[in-house]
Amino acid sequence: MAKTIGIIGAGLGGLTLSRVLHLSGINTIIFEADTSPRARPQGGLLDIHEHNGQLALKQAGLYEEFLKLVRPAEDAKRIMDKDGTVLLDIRGSPLSQRPEVDRGELRDMLINSLPEHVIHWDHKATSIDAFGTNQYEVKFANGRAFRADLLVGADGAWSKVRSLMTSAKPEYSGTCFIEIAYPADGREAEGLAAVIGTGTLIAIAPGKGIIAHRNADGSIAGYVALNKPESWIKSIDFSHAQNGREVVSAQFKGWSEQLVNFITTSTLENPAIRPIFALPVGHEWSRKAGITLIGDAAHLMSPFAGEGANLAMYDGADLAGAIIANPNDLERAILTYERALFERSLDVARMSAENLKLFFGETAPHSVVDLFSGLFSPEP
Repeated sequence: MAKTIGIIGAGLGGLTLSRVLHLSGINTIIFEADTSPRARPQGGLLDIHEHNGQLALKQAGLYEEFLKLVRPAEDAKRIMDKDGTVLLDIRGSPLSQRPEVDRGELRDMLINSLPEHVIHWDHKATSIDAFGTNQYEVKFANGRAFRADLLVGADGAWSKVRSLMTSAKPEYSGTCFIEIAYPADGREAEGLAAVIGTGTLIAIAPGKGIIAHRNADGSIAGYVALNKPESWIKSIDFSHAQNGREVVSAQFKGWSEQLVNFITTSTLENPAIRPIFALPVGHEWSRKAGITLIGDAAHLMSPFAGEGANLAMYDGADLAGAIIANPNDLERAILTYERALFERSLDVARMSAENLKLFFGETAPHSVVDLFSGLFSPEP
């Protein structure tokens, strides 16, 4: 196979695609805007699902390595109301079909599975243009350029590649996340950890919530969730930690002090606020030669189905499988991949949108208890 395959984005999806193709002797080049793997935090825990994420890792020949990263019993879930009353306590299981891993460690595993020359760091795409019949030329901020017979957009929520294929843009869901964190050696660490339990704490009320977990080193990370308009988000100055904490904690007046402590004791100097965006449910595009999308670039959705990272890896493995099966006909490979992509992402996107309403709607937290009771068996 003499075709040139370029992947924009070194996230989980793009790395999985490259790894599976590498095992079959098909070369790819990944271009990543970050200057290095450590240029920015990669987020917290991910639960990797048996029916998609784990299948992708098996196809990538990394399943046994993945098992070494699993955090035993950290798939536990504790759901509280605003008064700090535990409504559901789900015990972690070493036999879980949705084991938890650290996103950064999972990404490192995929990076290390590729030859060093595959990933080109510090390559931020500034423009992408059609070149000739089926090729695309990408220009980067560092002055370099690259032409690909197949260009794969694995470049996330605000994908530059997606703009070549569809006019659809992510829409604000009405919910935003504000980061919280606390060090392992902090004075409040033991008390906060006791509230969390062994896995993830979910404290929910209509329109707001606190979600937190412990990291492997004993530190605590998580998010405050608020249903707020974009105008509120833009009006808040989070550049000063004290101001940010005061503004956010004021939204939780009347909540248990042990829960509000997650906000008031957060040590982040500049807490990031992350509006939750999603592409329209059922988003598709017309086939365009020489280009396709995977992961959030293809089907950005809220995190409340827990499928984003899993789908991204599965997309990468599935596209790789289609290329391996049709090495001399990339268009047939992409057509096969995209048909399956649209079908599998539709139901998940719909579920994600519905779960977002369940989490922060008028029936929370009981709607969340019902949701998790259907997914897990509660601790006796």
